[in-house]
Amino acid sequence: MAQLTYLKALNWAFLFLEEHAKEREAARFLLLGRKHWTTTQLVLHYHDEMPTAEYDQYQADLNAFIADQPAQYILGYANFYGRDFKVTPATLIPRLETEELVEWILDATQPKNRPLKVLDVGTGTGAIAITLACEHPEWEVTAIDISLEAIAVAQANARQLNAHVNFIVGDFLTPVMGQQFDVIVSNPPYIAQDERHVMDASVLKYEPDLALFADNNGLAFYERFAKEVRAYLKPDGQLYLEFGYQQKEAIVRLFEHESTDVAVTIKKDMANWSRMARVGYDFNRNLV
Repeated sequence: MAQLTYLKALNWAFLFLEEHAKEREAARFLLLGRKHWTTTQLVLHYHDEMPTAEYDQYQADLNAFIADQPAQYILGYANFYGRDFKVTPATLIPRLETEELVEWILDATQPKNRPLKVLDVGTGTGAIAITLACEHPEWEVTAIDISLEAIAVAQANARQLNAHVNFIVGDFLTPVMGQQFDVIVSNPPYIAQDERHVMDASVLKYEPDLALFADNNGLAFYERFAKEVRAYLKPDGQLYLEFGYQQKEAIVRLFEHESTDVAVTIKKDMANWSRMARVGYDFNRNLV
């Protein structure tokens, strides 16, 4: 039998996924992920023999993928802002767009000359909170999620990445009632229930509904933020939100309806979609 090399295994995987009408690049993603290799490292090992145990695992990974299991769940981790985060079906898989939200926070808070108090609402894997804590170890970072299982994953990620984050199980802002923060950030559930028919099968089968769907056409959590968040912000505090690409106008209306002194800044992602908002208030105005 001819020697099975990494290149031969990869080429077979490309054909296998094409035959099953799946994205062929997942073959490379899974191979690199299992080996923790870069593309350059893979090329350097193209003609090395692939051990039988590795090939068996690779085949199992590919079969799971054609059964719609997301590649990140198959591998057990996802990369976010240059760090690997454990992911399970109890947590949403961190997305590239959320990295842009984190980048916005880091850029906007750069001039601050004091440690900030930060809150992440609906933390999931802890990707946002942990990244901010890793980038600024002097910040005081708290993260909330209603899911005990998600908090357990986030705590494991914090330990692995040596990040100091205070994790709390609870609903929305209730666990930190009476506290105020310099930055509150959230990537809340924002998909409307009637959008299920346009979503990928892998998302619907494996990612948690709790982290995906929200009532009121996906706006339920933004409505709660608009009504409640002001009391949790310091006078110069800012709320940062991720939202769906069609929700900009509705979200701006929600905040402007609740407060006349609110300032909402919208930011587009790299694909030129409006996907992020920054909300602040003029606390110096004497409002009735």
